[in-house]
Amino acid sequence: MSDTRITAYADAAFAIAQAEGDLAEVEDELFRLGRVLESNDELRSALTDQHVPVSRRQQIIEDLLAGKATQTTLAIVSMIVGAGRAADLVKIANELVQRTASNSGQAVAEVRSAVALTDAQLTELTAALKARTNMDILVKNIVDPSVMGGLVTQIGDSVLDGTVRTRLNQLRDAF
Repeated sequence: MSDTRITAYADAAFAIAQAEGDLAEVEDELFRLGRVLESNDELRSALTDQHVPVSRRQQIIEDLLAGKATQTTLAIVSMIVGAGRAADLVKIANELVQRTASNSGQAVAEVRSAVALTDAQLTELTAALKARTNMDILVKNIVDPSVMGGLVTQIGDSVLDGTVRTRLNQLRDAF
């Protein structure tokens, strides 16, 4: 799918969520769904398999999100899957995150950690990133078990790697 189509779907999702008054929730739910799709090959395969009827793929989404997401999110994802664009859900979700952040004058910081960060940790991290970048920051925490300790933070093209593995590698290289 071209970037134009991804942007168009993200813009439509943004407009729908904003009109429904659910923008923050929809953006967060789509972001989380995107992370699930990135890490679950079986689910991604089921949603993108053209041999599986669209109604079945939409039922999978409904079963997956039932009670865990707003009706707005469910409708948006169902529309994307119904249009045969499930393979682009991650890109659409990422574009929506960027669109939502830029609409509110923020930059998105994707923070990978071994465990979910607490609200207090997220608040402290947001303040530290804001002080370092002079930008308002929207932090998106991604739980990544491959991060053994510390954090990997990406803001745009900049990556701040504060993991234990990177620090140990730096020490090893220094000696």
